[in-house]
Amino acid sequence: MPKISHRAQHMPASPVRKLVPYALQAKQKGIKVYHLNIGQPDIETPQSALDAVKNNDLKIFEYALSEGNLDYRTALKDYYHSLGFTDLTTDNFIVTNGGSEALNFAISTLCDDGDEIIIPEPYYANYNGFTNTFNVNVVAVSSTIDSGFALPPIEDFEKKITSKTRAILICNPGNPTGYLYTREELQKLADIALKHDIVIISDEVYREYVYDGKQQVSMFDFPEIAENCVIIDSESKRYSMCGARIGFMVTRSKEIHDAAMLFAQARLSPVLLGQIAAAAAHVNDTEYILKVRAEYTHRRNVLVDLLNGIPGVICPKPKGAFYCAVELPVDDTDKFAQWLLESYSHNNETIMVAPMSGFYSNPELGKKQVRIAYVLKEADLRRSVELLNDALQKYKIEFGL
Repeated sequence: MPKISHRAQHMPASPVRKLVPYALQAKQKGIKVYHLNIGQPDIETPQSALDAVKNNDLKIFEYALSEGNLDYRTALKDYYHSLGFTDLTTDNFIVTNGGSEALNFAISTLCDDGDEIIIPEPYYANYNGFTNTFNVNVVAVSSTIDSGFALPPIEDFEKKITSKTRAILICNPGNPTGYLYTREELQKLADIALKHDIVIISDEVYREYVYDGKQQVSMFDFPEIAENCVIIDSESKRYSMCGARIGFMVTRSKEIHDAAMLFAQARLSPVLLGQIAAAAAHVNDTEYILKVRAEYTHRRNVLVDLLNGIPGVICPKPKGAFYCAVELPVDDTDKFAQWLLESYSHNNETIMVAPMSGFYSNPELGKKQVRIAYVLKEADLRRSVELLNDALQKYKIEFGL
């Protein structure tokens, strides 16, 4: 028998996708599954992006430049100029196959085996997989549902910094919590990065989707850490084009950029058609973004109000992204989520949620929490909450809770 690597044996399963086999089995039994588990919007991709793919006159699907083709990087430069970062040029961008690859480039550029990255938790579950791939250790700093998952005290970060610390990784606005960091919170992170000469990796893929008149503050807003900052960005959620697999990393540090380019060259090139679609999506996109933001705001308001109306359920109102971190009155949300797909249905319908044990470094911290994505239309969200309420009552009776 072939020997499986130590790395593969310790690769964590995705809490978002590990229940997919149970969902498929439920569907084979004729049960409709409402997918609240994954950030796949039902919002339509911009028509401009679809037309750019359909109507192109390419004769050869050739390699793109390893750093991304110039026309797309020009679109990215113009986009970041519109955000106020007018010092950036096309040379600050490396286009990647999704934001995931951008983060992989950042980690592999900054870290060696055994190095550490500090991450406030709960955090996007795949951060565990990315760091495991490169034998990098996650050092978690815990936030709590009681504070709405605000940034933990900066002293908690300082206590975790060692000679092995290479970066602090944040997601703003956050996945899975929807928390939006304030300028004051980010300033504290910038100060600590400068003090200890470590890098802030800021995952800003949900930048456009913030609510209640608020605005996202980027780590690029702190010029004092120009050499100590990497931005992870993506078109997947901005334009509802997850399958295009187009993301990018941005940095003002030439040293970090040039090192990351070696990894970009080693993987050859990012997706050509995805770049064509993404470049077209960026043209005159204001109306699209505003319309989608309004839709997510409405969905959030409906969902959070309904969830908090269920006895024993706690759901802080997210300020951005399109996720809620929800505490449920159950013993174990991994067990509950699997039961929803294996044993529960109402009128041949059920829901699929993402247990949050995998969004923490210590699974016990997420044992009573799930992440719910409000990427479905209002009627589906309302029906999903009805199913959740009914399921919770039946689960309690079945397991004597």
